Amino acid sequence: MKKSRFLAAAGIASLAAALLVGGCSSQSSTQQGDQVELYMGYTSDPPTKKKMEGIIAKFEQSHPHIKIKTVTAPYEDFYQKLTTQIAAGNAPDIWQSDGTKVFGFAQRGAIRDITDYVTKEVNKDEVLGVEFNKDASGKYWGVPQGIQVGALFYNKDLFDQAGVAYPTADWTWDDLKAAAAKLTLDANGKNADDPAFDKNAVKQYGFTFFGSSRGAFNIMKAYGGGVLDPTMTQSIVNSPENKKAVEWMADGMKRKLFPNPAELKAFQSNFKVFLSGATAMQIDIYAATTSMNGAGLNYDVAPLPKGPDGKRFAPVIANSWVINKKAEEQKVKAAQEWITYWTTSDEAQKEWAEVGEAIPVKKSVANSEMFLNPSIKPDNKQVFLDSLEFAGTIDTNAVFAEWLKVVTDNLAELFMDKMSVDDYITKTDEGVQKVLDEFFKKQ
Repeated sequence: MKKSRFLAAAGIASLAAALLVGGCSSQSSTQQGDQVELYMGYTSDPPTKKKMEGIIAKFEQSHPHIKIKTVTAPYEDFYQKLTTQIAAGNAPDIWQSDGTKVFGFAQRGAIRDITDYVTKEVNKDEVLGVEFNKDASGKYWGVPQGIQVGALFYNKDLFDQAGVAYPTADWTWDDLKAAAAKLTLDANGKNADDPAFDKNAVKQYGFTFFGSSRGAFNIMKAYGGGVLDPTMTQSIVNSPENKKAVEWMADGMKRKLFPNPAELKAFQSNFKVFLSGATAMQIDIYAATTSMNGAGLNYDVAPLPKGPDGKRFAPVIANSWVINKKAEEQKVKAAQEWITYWTTSDEAQKEWAEVGEAIPVKKSVANSEMFLNPSIKPDNKQVFLDSLEFAGTIDTNAVFAEWLKVVTDNLAELFMDKMSVDDYITKTDEGVQKVLDEFFKKQ
């Protein structure tokens, strides 16, 4: 996902109707012997576009029988155009899919099952994140293009000023809340543990979370809960584990340790709370390091805390190469050659890593000094790689945007003291299941 769009689930709902139509590329092969023209789509901004063009040029030099034609645009424009292309039957043969959209494309019949290629040709010991594109039935729908994984970002200056020790891998979510209380300050400089603390005049928060991959989902998973079952067709919101996680969040909101939805809006952007130094901690993903470095923050990262039973969870989004279901066989083979090049070429992986957009998918490059470079913040980049050991997807499916809206809208009501925890659990469970039933029972 793009740096500013990673968490955005926007575009899933708008894709729904068009994806039902199915899609195939209308690009005819320009065959001259073994020559093939491969039509590729990907999201970009100027730096990533220039870098991708260079990588494609080098691929074409080493694969002279393949000529790549591209369509690219910024995140929202790209997916809006892709929706139209799929509906019109002229979508790319291969495209870079936001990781939150892969299973949606698969469930709507837009992309090809590439299980045979993955199991025979992709070295899972060397390519990171392959399993995140495998569904409950064991089918693979994409191969990672870049990995995003969540971690706990913290402002070292704010910790130092409060005399609070930095987060460690031993932290639980209760440890985080205890630290957040000491890091939450009112206009008079009193922290939330002080009896004189004024909850109506908070100038600095201890911890911020919002959205899906940066939000409540991660806490629920660490507590042993979640939103959907492994088939992604049944809600599991109504559980004792989720109730405990929601109670933990609601308590922090009432104590003003975390900004509520209305307070987040005052910053105009959810991201500005941490970037402006108004919060000490935030759940975020690797791509956020670029904007944080640009803001000049003195920050680092730690693993997301453990739940009460020692369970740890980090959200992962494997932005991936997917192949059009209706692409001609010759183009499918060319697409697979591109994917193999992308995942095995040290040169391509190092070139892409320089953009700072994602964790490289080739394990040897991700573990190299080139990526872990200590001269570029954060110091502890190894946290992102280590977090893959307990990472999981954020239950994305064909109706991700719809069920996520139910979850977040109800959380807003809860966090604004307009709903009880019990009512949240019941109402959200019923609402999520209704969304799921309306889609999957028609399949």
